Amino acid sequence: MEHIFLLEDDETLGQGIAMALTEPEISVTCRNNLEKAREAVAGEKFDLLILDVNLPDGSGLDLLRQVRAAGDATPVILLTANDLELDEVTGLEAGADDYITKPFSLAVLRARVNAQLRRSTPKATHIVSMGPFVFHFDLMDFRRDGRLVELSKTEQKLLRVLVENRGHAVPRATLVDRVWTDGAEFVEENALSVTVKRLRSKLEADPSKPEYLKTVYGIGYIWAVKP
Repeated sequence: MEHIFLLEDDETLGQGIAMALTEPEISVTCRNNLEKAREAVAGEKFDLLILDVNLPDGSGLDLLRQVRAAGDATPVILLTANDLELDEVTGLEAGADDYITKPFSLAVLRARVNAQLRRSTPKATHIVSMGPFVFHFDLMDFRRDGRLVELSKTEQKLLRVLVENRGHAVPRATLVDRVWTDGAEFVEENALSVTVKRLRSKLEADPSKPEYLKTVYGIGYIWAVKP
């Protein structure tokens, strides 16, 4: 669940924004003045702050500066009726991540909100753990029985394609197309076979009798799923 905080003194507009942004996985907390906003932000962790700049009791810029001064990097979108370049520069220099001038369409606001939420969401790391193997493709860390295995870039590409399609035979032509993607016009006919042989020598307990990286005759190769 992602939590959005909205500071908007126009309650009708605030309700409309909240309704437009609320989804099963997104909740919106609304406040209509700076004092209440400070209390809410201090008492709860949010994934995104949407702050109106012009308020009866101050400015959303004041809350933005307070948040940044505390070392909080939560994404902030500013809403304002001002459209002067100076106002935009002031907001961005204060630490805002985006700036939307009123009037605006709710579709545009949703798009900007989703963009900020995507940027602030940690990317899932691609780790595959099975049998004696732990493959961490993002960190290029490959282990068998806890022992680090050094793989070339080509071997890593081939392993990734096979592991992502484990249990299914991948045709030779598909592997060549997926692994040798550097724009080379010519790939040696035995390049795939040589790479498979090297990969087996590094990962298989007995490369002459592979348990995992198996040949599917007449088709290509498969990363076998062990029962």
